[in-house]
Parts: sequence; structure tokens; C-alpha cells
Amino acid sequence: MLKFMDWSVVVVGCLLVLLSFGFRWWERAKIRKGASPRQGMRFYSIPLLIGLGMIVGKTPHLVGAPFAVVMTADSLSVVLTVTAALVLVVQATRRAGSGPSAE
Repeated sequence: MLKFMDWSVVVVGCLLVLLSFGFRWWERAKIRKGASPRQGMRFYSIPLLIGLGMIVGKTPHLVGAPFAVVMTADSLSVVLTVTAALVLVVQATRRAGSGPSAE
């Protein structure tokens, strides 16, 4: 049962990566139709980073990789998680800074 749950985490990670590529494709299609590039949400980077972190964090252990590979993958997973958090913070500060002024 536990192995099934681990593989389901990998599948959800793959779905998040595909979702981020879908968002990116949709945004590019809107830009081609005449929308301004700054008008979109630019939401594709968060699911991409989280999905890659989920995939990298679970797959080496599931395929029976050596301990050093599993530890390297876990470290990379943490780096991807921290990067996703930083991207969220930067997007939030930019969104707050570009809002209408209170004057």
C-alpha cells in the first residue's frame, strides 16, 4: 500500500508538470492573439517547480537507487521547494507593488 501511495505522489508531480506546460502554452496563445504579455497570471512556474520536486523526491527511492543518489535527489527536492517559495514571494511583492497607488 505504501508503494502505491509513493507512486501516486510521482503521478501527481507529473500532472503538475503537465499542468504548468498547459498554462504556459495557454499564455503564449493569448499573447499571439493580441493580449499584452504582462496581462497573464504567469502561474506556470509554481506547479512546474512543485511537480519536479515531487518527482525528484520520490522516484529514486522507488526505483531502488543507491543511498547517495537518493540523498542527492532529496537535496534537489528541497532546493526546488525553496525556489518555489521564493518565486511565490517575489510574485506577491511585484503584484503588491504594481497595484493602484493610495494617493
